[in-house]
Amino acid sequence: MAAAGGGWCLCASLRFLYSLFFPGLMVCGALCVCLVLVLWGLRLYLQGKKKSMLISKNGKKQIVIAFFHPYCNAGGGGERVLWCALRALQKKYPEAVYVVYTGDVHVSGEQILEGAFRRFNIRLSRPVKFVFLRKRYLVEDSLYPHFTLLGQSLGSVFLGWEALMQCVPDVYIDSMGYAFTLPLFKYVGGCRVGSYVHYPTISADMLSAVRSHSAGFNNAAFITRNPFLSRVKLIYYYLFAFIYGLVGSRSDVVMVNSSWTLNHILSLWKAGNCTSIVYPPCDVQTFLDIPLQEKKMTPGHLLVSVGQFRPEKNHPLQIRAFAKLREKKVAASLPPLKLVLIGGCRNKDDELRVSQLEKLSEALGVQEDVEFKINIPFDELKNYLSEATVGLHTMWNEHFGIGVVECMAAGTVILAHNSGGPKLDIVVPYEGDITGFLAENEEGYAETLAHILSMSEEKRLEIRKNARASVSRFSDQEFEVTFLSSVEKLFK
Repeated sequence: MAAAGGGWCLCASLRFLYSLFFPGLMVCGALCVCLVLVLWGLRLYLQGKKKSMLISKNGKKQIVIAFFHPYCNAGGGGERVLWCALRALQKKYPEAVYVVYTGDVHVSGEQILEGAFRRFNIRLSRPVKFVFLRKRYLVEDSLYPHFTLLGQSLGSVFLGWEALMQCVPDVYIDSMGYAFTLPLFKYVGGCRVGSYVHYPTISADMLSAVRSHSAGFNNAAFITRNPFLSRVKLIYYYLFAFIYGLVGSRSDVVMVNSSWTLNHILSLWKAGNCTSIVYPPCDVQTFLDIPLQEKKMTPGHLLVSVGQFRPEKNHPLQIRAFAKLREKKVAASLPPLKLVLIGGCRNKDDELRVSQLEKLSEALGVQEDVEFKINIPFDELKNYLSEATVGLHTMWNEHFGIGVVECMAAGTVILAHNSGGPKLDIVVPYEGDITGFLAENEEGYAETLAHILSMSEEKRLEIRKNARASVSRFSDQEFEVTFLSSVEKLFK
């Protein structure tokens, strides 16, 4: 009787649980079925739209290749990768249709292409169609004062949807780091998808910074001081890293720009079978044309920094190190010194940063010897590098550092941050000889600058020759070979 009573109780409990959860399970199942049907219907609709958009030429349908690059007119290293990638593909696949999704709605396609030529000396051989996106504000960091990574990533999905609704390509390449768009184009758009990763959206270093309560541009001081907020942010970062790895692994082809980026992407995306290093293209030959001789027309020493005015580039460190150099006794015996910061401004936030840097120069009393050159033409950049003694770069964990390569090719003595791409790939010994210098903090930069400027002309010339000889592996020609080899899978 006891066994029978126990069995009755078990059956009653199961019936209760069934009545409690079954309706919910039915609702969830129905919602999943509806979602699958909606996505399937959207895919059929987009496939029909794709077929209607294909242009026939000589009886053959043309493949549509699209790049997702919302800031294609920004003028930074990422944009140089875009234009060189387009140029390489146009040479190999001249019959294809090329599309760039961009949010630069206030300029025309002709102006964008002219800007690419003016800034990078790159002229495309075939036309490019620009699809202008109106919702680029959804990926602006200023829109998300909190949970910025998640906000921008979700915003990129909506921006990607706007792009997909205007043009459904055969091959989709995210060339700016919006990994959350990859599943959208692959599973809804039916595209073959590739990605060129300049910098992982989240990295083990960011997780480490939160875990160790280290303040930085992406880890506010009020969070580092609060154990509870630090723990919450750490959990948020781990969850985001998991999702980021999930969407990134949907890419059919993954290209990364350096050994540092490769290590992080392999750790997060787990896609080693389709991941390769493709060093970004640097206009090495143009800078190698600068005569290699001790610096020339300008009296004294010119220190030049090349990089967009973004917070992670850490331009304040350059100005503080320059001011500290001026305070050192060795500086009194040196000729006049001048620091020139050259870079692009993408928006009003970048312009505000330049204004703050100007105020910092005034506060440190070096405003007379610090200049800012914003969005200057390529020829002017080349002129400054031809006169510079030292090339300066201060970003911590710079993913690669095109500006570092350009400075070395132009014949400056490079001083970069002891981390990331400069440490692992660029400022490394060439045939056992030194090619430049690395530093980590304000005092380290000031001391190393003083050391470089106190060297003999012969010693500096020897370092510059080594640096020049080492940068051929970052040329446009090398990029074209490795890029085309990597993306070949997308065209089979």
